[in-house]
Amino acid sequence: MFTYATKGTCSRQIIFEVDEESKIHNVKFIGGCSGNLQGVAKLVEGRTLDEVETTLAGIKCRNNTSCPDQLSRAIAEYKRTRA
Repeated sequence: MFTYATKGTCSRQIIFEVDEESKIHNVKFIGGCSGNLQGVAKLVEGRTLDEVETTLAGIKCRNNTSCPDQLSRAIAEYKRTRA
């Protein structure tokens, strides 16, 4: 389980798991727009970290970021800490 503290978004935290094939699972956003973030979590379920990171990077909502962009940044941090 990996926990990331978001910056500049309505959500406060993102929690997720990664399997041995570098696929993301059980994404949970704490705070934010519940319906939209549940949708994002379902859409990324079982996808590779690289695919999710590149797909969501740079999406903007407010403060020059968004919850999907923060998930991309969380994945980048996860990869840095596991390298």
